[in-house]
Amino acid sequence: MIPLQHYLILSAILFTTGVVGVLTQRNAIVVFMCVELMLNSVNLSLIAFSQYIGNATGQILVFFVMTVAAAEAAVGLSIIIALYRNKQTLFLDEINIMKW
Repeated sequence: MIPLQHYLILSAILFTTGVVGVLTQRNAIVVFMCVELMLNSVNLSLIAFSQYIGNATGQILVFFVMTVAAAEAAVGLSIIIALYRNKQTLFLDEINIMKW
């Protein structure tokens, strides 16, 4: 039996990696993957707490988070493709659609 702390430490490492990736990377696809990594770390925490408490509520909530993540992936990738078609780049520093 793996203790709850190990799951939470792994989840914190994954979430921190995602936050650092969002704050430091300039490629839109890498930033998008880092956001997905953060969502998966939250899912890991929810499942760990659900198993620890012995209640299935956290596991049911994970399905809703996964549904939102799938919708975000579809919309996010379509936005990234549209930006690439218009600007011919995926670097966030070079994409400024609010520019006159």
